[in-house]
Amino acid sequence: MILRQLLFPAVSRFFPGQRWVNIMLRTLHLIGIAGLGGGFFYPAEGDIWRTFFTLTIWSGVGLTAISIWSNGIWLVQLRGQAILMKLILLGLMPLLPSQRLLLLLVILVISGVISHAPAKVRYYSLFHGRRIDSH
Repeated sequence: MILRQLLFPAVSRFFPGQRWVNIMLRTLHLIGIAGLGGGFFYPAEGDIWRTFFTLTIWSGVGLTAISIWSNGIWLVQLRGQAILMKLILLGLMPLLPSQRLLLLLVILVISGVISHAPAKVRYYSLFHGRRIDSH
C-alpha cells in the first residue's frame, strides 16, 4: 500500500526548479541524439558516438525518473511506455552494432509520433483500454 501511495500520489508532485531541470535534461538529450545521429549517419572515427550514447541514456533516465516521481500514472500511459521502449532500443545499440542506425530511426519515429500525438493518444493506457488522467 505504501508503494502505491508513493508511486501514485493523489496530486502530482513537483519540486522547485523542476521545469528548468526538465529543460536542461531535454537539451542534453537533444545534444546526445544529435551526436548519435551524426555518428551513425556520417561514421566518425573511433567510438566518439559512445559519449553521445551515454549522454542520451542518462538524460533520458533523468527525465524518466522525474516523470515517475511526479506521478507513476505516467508508467501506464502510452507516453511513458513509449519512453521505456526507447530506452530498451537504446540499450540494444551496443549489442547490435550493425542495427544502430535502424534502432535510432525507430526511436526518432516513436519520439516524433508520441510527442506530437493528441492527449487522447499520449494518455491512453494499454492496461485500461482507455485514456487515464489519474489513478
